[in-house]
Amino acid sequence: MKTYIVGNWKLNFTVGEASIYLHKLLKAMPNYRDVEVVVAPSLIALQPLSLQVDRHKMKLAAQNAFYRDTGAFTGEVSFAQLRGIVDYAIVGHSERRYILREDDKMIAKKVAAAVRNKITPILCIGETESERAFGETADVIRDQLTGGLSEVSDDMLDKVIIAYEPVWAISSTKAAKAAAPDEIAEVVRLIRASLVDMYGAVAERVPVLFGGSVKPVNAGAYLTVPGVDGLLVGGSSLILNEFVDIIEVAKRVRS
Repeated sequence: MKTYIVGNWKLNFTVGEASIYLHKLLKAMPNYRDVEVVVAPSLIALQPLSLQVDRHKMKLAAQNAFYRDTGAFTGEVSFAQLRGIVDYAIVGHSERRYILREDDKMIAKKVAAAVRNKITPILCIGETESERAFGETADVIRDQLTGGLSEVSDDMLDKVIIAYEPVWAISSTKAAKAAAPDEIAEVVRLIRASLVDMYGAVAERVPVLFGGSVKPVNAGAYLTVPGVDGLLVGGSSLILNEFVDIIEVAKRVRS
């Protein structure tokens, strides 16, 4: 199975800045066949960067898209319109759940729309600090997982990636805490067990990523957690040397 390193640029870089950064990143990183490197620029940068990116080295992801392919939906961009531009799409990120109020029903439609348009959805799930403090982690994870995959049939499952990103560990949140490998391992086991309960043995092949204040100093520890197939990187994906270092750590750990 591949190791995935996904950089989420969030609301950073102008189109020009994104182009310059991508050029430097492509120049700095080697071509690792067993490490799938993906970056998710802002929406307006996707089309020009799709003409610039070397797809042998790196793939592009959307940070979000709308679940309907066409129609009277002012301000939205559909997965159908992104087809051929991106290979992946981040769906259900905590910032869209908790800031922009996307619920599991909408997220499920987006997951299905991505698969329908031959874009691999990276479904993000994770509990808040208060949910963890009240012992609700398992319930939250199961609910978000079953809700987000409610429109995914058995034959669609191999087109989906799951990313466990606890909200309390994301560096952009106040008082973020680094997740310990044993904490991650516990939830990853739960995710994998839940997937098997839902889909059977075929679910064992679903890649599971971890995201939450990932940096070069902890990337190796996170990648050696049993059941973790890659990392979803936020702030460090915006810093050239740090992102390249994380990619190189992934290569060393998996070699």
